[in-house]
Amino acid sequence: MIHFGTGGWRAIIADGFTKENIRLVVAGLCRLMLLEGHAGKEICVGYDRRFLSKESAHWASEVLAGYGFRVFVVARSSPTPLIMFTVKQMKTPYGLAITASHNPAIYNGIKIFTEGGRDADQSVTRKIEEQIALLRPEEVRSVDYDQAMKEGLIREGYPFNEYIDSILQVVDVKQIKRARLRIAIDPMYGVSQSSLRTILLTCRCDVDVIHEQHDTLFGGKMPAPSAEGLKMLSNYVVDNRCNLGIATDGDADRLGVIDENGVFLHPNTLLVLLYYYLLKYRGWTGPCVRNNSTTHLLDRVAEDMGQKCYEVNVGFKYISAKMAQTDAVIGGESSGGLAVRGHIAGKDGIYAATLLVEMLAVTGKSVSQLYREITEKYGELYYEEAAFTMTPARKQELQEALFVRQELPDFGIPVVKVNRGDGCKVWFADGSWVICRFSGTEPLLRMASEGPQKGQAKEYIRIWRDALDL
Repeated sequence: MIHFGTGGWRAIIADGFTKENIRLVVAGLCRLMLLEGHAGKEICVGYDRRFLSKESAHWASEVLAGYGFRVFVVARSSPTPLIMFTVKQMKTPYGLAITASHNPAIYNGIKIFTEGGRDADQSVTRKIEEQIALLRPEEVRSVDYDQAMKEGLIREGYPFNEYIDSILQVVDVKQIKRARLRIAIDPMYGVSQSSLRTILLTCRCDVDVIHEQHDTLFGGKMPAPSAEGLKMLSNYVVDNRCNLGIATDGDADRLGVIDENGVFLHPNTLLVLLYYYLLKYRGWTGPCVRNNSTTHLLDRVAEDMGQKCYEVNVGFKYISAKMAQTDAVIGGESSGGLAVRGHIAGKDGIYAATLLVEMLAVTGKSVSQLYREITEKYGELYYEEAAFTMTPARKQELQEALFVRQELPDFGIPVVKVNRGDGCKVWFADGSWVICRFSGTEPLLRMASEGPQKGQAKEYIRIWRDALDL
């Protein structure tokens, strides 16, 4: 069975991610679009640098054409945010990107976007799954790619300039030019190098790029901007006295940052920095949105500025929806994805990176100085996270313990609230918290925790890990 997770459908190449299954997923989407009255409309298709991504985009386009849809194919490997921007600009009812985002190199997948360039929510992906279940592989319609090009059913284009200009129009280019910053970029063998380099060079930054060549194995590492994965970028920043190091994941919707001292900044820190900057220095007003595993320091900043912080389930589609509903300034998650009001309604590591560069230019302060300004005002919260590989049998066993029997260990501190809506999140009397939830994209059990005392979060995770025998 084909099931969508929190970030689209993903599977191991040659296991679940096969030509037959790709065709089934797209045929399911086609059937849904026909039921919704979108017959004959144009659909945007893009892809990243992963193994088989371009070929898979062509297979998907052949099926779309087979069901009578016109297809606009982004003709080069591109950031997912560029594809979402194109869906928004072209006003297509749906779009899709062939990518497995930050997953290991053995994975690939499909992200589906709805009108406005938004991540498809669970109600949409459930309907697609229902349509897939009604199909047999031999029933899927398609038209040969080259033939469809000749017939005008498929056309190719590269809306790179439009995407770049959309970012340059909403950042303070003049101020960045004056700052003469030196920025190091690590696209992690993914698709951000052209976009980031073009934007930053236009803003007269000195730009150095590492790991920009095409490598479908991502240098033997996960294309996720973590502290472990960005050690070379960290060294580069220090050795070359850069003001900032910027990294993006495989499809450039997530962001990782190294400060001027070579220190990796957790995505929680980036969210707080940008929200604080946009409110205090840009003068914006509005709430913020975070998922249930992301820092509560955002709540403190929002409250002090007379705003509200909303908590939603994990999955950026929930963040996007809440941002649209509340006109939020920023929304994000502890895994590195964030969106800012005024651009696309989804994650954009390239736009967020540009705003961070603007932040340095406008404030005249380094990243570490700005974060110190925040923690001196709001206090510091210490965050920890962990992940444990799950077999299907073990997952079922733990699901029964957590959600059927509702077992909780003794954390040694009064519990004030428990929420099992998306995982199991526990709040304590001193404002600390811990959550345990199953990943929607990988066979993992994830834990995250935060507290005002050093070592507190790590201890909560240890207690729960021991209780579950992990």
